[in-house]
Amino acid sequence: MLGKIQPSFFPSLFGPESNLPLDAETVHRKFLDLADEIAKATGTTPPSPEKVAEGFLQIAVENMANAIKKISVQRGYDVTDYTLNCFGGAGGQHACPVADALGMKQVFLHPFAGVLSAYGMGLADISALKEVHIEQIFTKDSIEMLSEACKPLMAETRSELLAQNIESAQISFIRKAHLRYEGTDSPLLIDVDSFFDMKNNFEAAHKQRFGFIAPERALVIEALSVEAVGLTESLVDPPEPVPANIPPLLPRETRTIFSEGEWKKCPLIMRDELVVGHKVTGPAILVETTGTVVVEEGWSAEINERRHLILKRYKERPGGRAIGTEADPVMLEIFNNLFMSIAEQMGATLANTSYSVNIKERLDFSCALFDPEGSLVANAPHVPVHLGSMGESIKTVIRENRKTMQPGDVYMLNAPYNGGTHLPDVTVITPVFSSNGQEVLFYVGSRGHHADIGGRTPGSSPPDSRHIEEEGVLIDNFLLVKKGRLREKETRKLLGSGRYPCRNIDQNMADLAAQIAANETGVRELRKMVRTYGLEVVHAYMKHVQDNAEESVRRVLDVLKDSSFTYNMDNNCKIQVNIKVNRKKREATIDFTGTSPQNEGNYNAPTAVCKAAVLYVFRTLVNDNIPLNEGCLKPLRLIIPPKTMISPEYPAAVISGNTEVSQAITDALFGALGILAASQGTMNNFVYGNEIHQNYETICGGTGAGPDHPGTSAVHSHMTNTRMTDPEVVEWRFPVRVESFSIRRGSGGRGRFDGGDGVVRKIRFLEPMTATILSSRRQTEPYGLEGGGAGKKGQNLVTRKDGTTLTLAGNDEIHMEKDDIFTIKTPGGGGYGKI
Repeated sequence: MLGKIQPSFFPSLFGPESNLPLDAETVHRKFLDLADEIAKATGTTPPSPEKVAEGFLQIAVENMANAIKKISVQRGYDVTDYTLNCFGGAGGQHACPVADALGMKQVFLHPFAGVLSAYGMGLADISALKEVHIEQIFTKDSIEMLSEACKPLMAETRSELLAQNIESAQISFIRKAHLRYEGTDSPLLIDVDSFFDMKNNFEAAHKQRFGFIAPERALVIEALSVEAVGLTESLVDPPEPVPANIPPLLPRETRTIFSEGEWKKCPLIMRDELVVGHKVTGPAILVETTGTVVVEEGWSAEINERRHLILKRYKERPGGRAIGTEADPVMLEIFNNLFMSIAEQMGATLANTSYSVNIKERLDFSCALFDPEGSLVANAPHVPVHLGSMGESIKTVIRENRKTMQPGDVYMLNAPYNGGTHLPDVTVITPVFSSNGQEVLFYVGSRGHHADIGGRTPGSSPPDSRHIEEEGVLIDNFLLVKKGRLREKETRKLLGSGRYPCRNIDQNMADLAAQIAANETGVRELRKMVRTYGLEVVHAYMKHVQDNAEESVRRVLDVLKDSSFTYNMDNNCKIQVNIKVNRKKREATIDFTGTSPQNEGNYNAPTAVCKAAVLYVFRTLVNDNIPLNEGCLKPLRLIIPPKTMISPEYPAAVISGNTEVSQAITDALFGALGILAASQGTMNNFVYGNEIHQNYETICGGTGAGPDHPGTSAVHSHMTNTRMTDPEVVEWRFPVRVESFSIRRGSGGRGRFDGGDGVVRKIRFLEPMTATILSSRRQTEPYGLEGGGAGKKGQNLVTRKDGTTLTLAGNDEIHMEKDDIFTIKTPGGGGYGKI
């Protein structure tokens, strides 16, 4: 279609007999049809089929580049310093644009790049790997111990290779120590060497991967591994002599390709005819036995002495791309993906650099981008209750600091009455300034659930709190970083203040540093985007993606009908919702009048949480792959009466509102819409700790069934999107043992489609601690729809070491002694339809 694959040079492998060539005519006709569809949908003149096809390629290129960026950021690498290794039959066609999207200036293609996986397996060395668990503090005396520990592992692995007919002279060894900081769970593999070299290499690797080092912390040798490698091939791709006389390079013919919006003439050259000294400048097509390489304009291709093809950008890529500010379907998809990719990279940085299990392992955090007014533009697929409410926090910071903000400033807050959710969720906000420091262009934010923010009980989740100060330290619009300098002294003073201060301020500071680093990743990537496309275009597409989300929700409203639902909770409170659709205006009113008044306990969800639940539910109704953003709310008018359990006022306690009431709002909305039976309706917040240890986890359960699908068993759902911490990590970091963790069979409601099953989780305590459970659906059942059965209620039990069993309330607190077992049975989802 675009000329980048030439049918006459492509194998005839198609049709029923696998002997027909590529059908260029059919491809062209199908893209003409697609161009007509686009014109009808957008009300514009049909684009050329070539532009449509190139649009698909542009989206594919950006998606490939975004995937590479995410993986690289997770591992602490800056891809611009590296060469892009290209392989696969189609890889050579996209190598140059993918490298451009990544800011890379060199591409490597092996002669067998089209079949590199198969070729590599054929050449692979034979290896044997053995490990031994050590778990000792790393000191100067450890080197001799490591050397001795290697000997039996080397003997074992050598024997395995000798048994596979590898000659002893062809065997080499790789010795790695698995080092980590004491109290962390992420070891790095470091070559066994001298003490100082190993320590320095570890710190360099840790700095690259996680963004910081902690010289004051002890290093631990977690394990030792020895890999024996048996060489099966002599030197691969030996160098060839440079010919004395370089023959002239004669193209087979001249063809045209469609690139960057226009047809361009280019030579077609057989790669086998290239020798050292030949140089091809783009645009050009290089045909290989197993693929096609397209050398784009501004790139050159050369063969090195090993017959490897090296592509180099010899002409600087233009600083900006002139795409205009009008909404274009292709660029809209690209910017959707770019914005989400930046948020994902922020999340990767946060997970890498954080300290607490809560953020690093459970991934209880969210990252997002906001426009200059503080409206949510895009997010990574993190925690919905965070994402939908974070914009209110951004707007608070804008309102309170508009005249005093300076480049390098970073703010934090957790105030539930100013866009926060509950106190452990701390939001860190960074304004992105223009190059002259005069104007805020964007905002980036990261919200992380801190394992402890103070409060009356470890983990900041007292089950019977009645005043916000019982739940921890209240942070409202605090300047965390001033002109690039962390205000550490002031921050520690804040975290140590109040009636119930934080228990582990060092951990809080480490996680805050990780959130700052995550935001810096967002700042850096947004500035790259501005350099590539220009500020006017980026701002325009921030508006376009919101407009697109708005229109997507309006299309959903076109088929909805008026409805209402009353959701009864365990504590005799209720969520009342009425949905009225105005088809003429293509709007809907979501009215929560009738919802219970502000709760005397802690079942109060800040208004921002209610908005987050509405945003989430209506986003799930949209089939298109669009970011969750502020545009989804524009066609929706929310009526939230003041001083209810979904609009509390200071000093209302809120710890259960973010987790439990948010789930109730979500199920109430789905119930009103009639499209999904109730899910477990709780996050099963389980918190335990003492003055030394604190841990928090939410526990999965069953989801509700729908009109065309069963529920899912044992998953986190709706307003939470965290994961369970690995049992090994839990048991290593905390004095507990995971006795069992299983699906609670039969707990989902029966129906034409059954609800998903909950789980049973049993934790044995190995030393005295306080345990807190915040949970719902212990008195009421998750409802079914259209005649479907209800899911089973949850249950909380404690079995003392003497065999006595206690049944706890949904919200409860208990002192656990050594060998006591806490059992949590989570609810199943409701079924859908009569059997």
